Amino acid sequence: MDQRLLMQIPKVDVLLAEEPLVRLEADFTHDQIKDAARSHLQSLREGVLAGELAEIDPPEKVAEAVARTLENRGAYSLRPVINATGVVLHTNLGRSPLGEAVAEHVAEVAAGYCNLEYNLERGERGSRYNHIERIICEITGAEAAMVVNNNAGAVFLMLNTLCKGQGVAVSRGEQVEIGGSFRVPEIMVQSGARLIEVGTTNKTHEADYARAISEQGASALLKVHPSNFAMIGFTESVSVAQLSDLARDSGALVLYDMGSAPLFPNEVAGLDNQETIRGVLRDGADVVCFSGDKLAGSAQGGILVGRRDLIERIRANQLTRMLRIDKLSLAALEMTMQLCRDPRLARREVPVVRMLSMTADELRGRAEALDEAIAAIGGVEHEVVAVKDEPGGGSLPDVLLDGYAVSVTVAGLAPAELERRLREAPTPIVARVSKEQVLLSARTIMDGDVERVCAALSEIAQVGGEEPPAGGAER
Repeated sequence: MDQRLLMQIPKVDVLLAEEPLVRLEADFTHDQIKDAARSHLQSLREGVLAGELAEIDPPEKVAEAVARTLENRGAYSLRPVINATGVVLHTNLGRSPLGEAVAEHVAEVAAGYCNLEYNLERGERGSRYNHIERIICEITGAEAAMVVNNNAGAVFLMLNTLCKGQGVAVSRGEQVEIGGSFRVPEIMVQSGARLIEVGTTNKTHEADYARAISEQGASALLKVHPSNFAMIGFTESVSVAQLSDLARDSGALVLYDMGSAPLFPNEVAGLDNQETIRGVLRDGADVVCFSGDKLAGSAQGGILVGRRDLIERIRANQLTRMLRIDKLSLAALEMTMQLCRDPRLARREVPVVRMLSMTADELRGRAEALDEAIAAIGGVEHEVVAVKDEPGGGSLPDVLLDGYAVSVTVAGLAPAELERRLREAPTPIVARVSKEQVLLSARTIMDGDVERVCAALSEIAQVGGEEPPAGGAER
């Protein structure tokens, strides 16, 4: 350890007086700047103690490194990123992006007061559910509908209202765990329902459900979308239509947690043989719930549709208030649903629908345009390559989409290092690394993001294989 180097590390107050940090006071609070300075100085101390630093830069250079870190990180923890992964519904990146028109509508609602629970015609208190029920019913063919804050809440509320203290039959092959350790058997226990396991992991037959009704007193038959996995090979499951026929004589309910579900016929989005909400309701499901921020392409929400008497019972549950949707998500969902009344309009205005609908020719054209833009900045090797993209979000686990991406390389940078530096750009770029290639997907990079991608690559190419200055020099 070099005691002399430790003594050269500037004090916090000295750094705060340097021009690079003074000019940031217009965009950051004093505490944010001070905390960043302290963190950086601590990293310098650790570098000296570990024998990794040969010298300490003067205070102005150290302040520049702190300022660069703050500017790259931004004033807020939650901020926009560019999704270059090719995963459309990227759970870690906020799932569905809202279209420009929807975002503007949400901002307008958020900027002032709104009639969230006020009936303008009658001049009295109203219901937040009235804003969206009619349009959901029109799209899905349901008798009634309501929305809560997410689909996990919708599943819980459905079971707690309709099945508390009663037996619910669920196939062993559908007792799934999805992201965040949400497990169907455990949520059923929390709801007060009694789980009746039927069938085996890979095969469940109508007779299994029939025995659950006749021998174990099942009052409901619950289907669950497998979400994040697909089962192939020697398998068998029971359809909603079959469950409905089975339940009709006994009075049992048919419930379906679809997790993610498209709002209209799947050929519009280029995805064949996927169940639709309208289809499963027509086949006899009594209540169906699904996510608003997956294939519906909108804000987070748990949407419940089905028989009017059952939806009214769920709406009257005292727990509904704990799970109710907020005005901003409601505004986004209402406008997205309006757009989805016309599949052609949805394909143009709803980003998730647009991205899932793109043909291979469209994607190749987008990739070539991105490749041409990257070629203009210099210092980056680039190539258009064919890739497989994913719908994501646990929505269609067995579906891969033909797509195109631009493979990028910067001399002196390993793929992992290039991927890291892209993430550290002023607008972070989350790329895919596959087979030692850094890939920028043409499907998920939004039209307005190309300029930012090129700016980030240009900055990285200029620095090249050298580590950006950090206020200290390595040995």
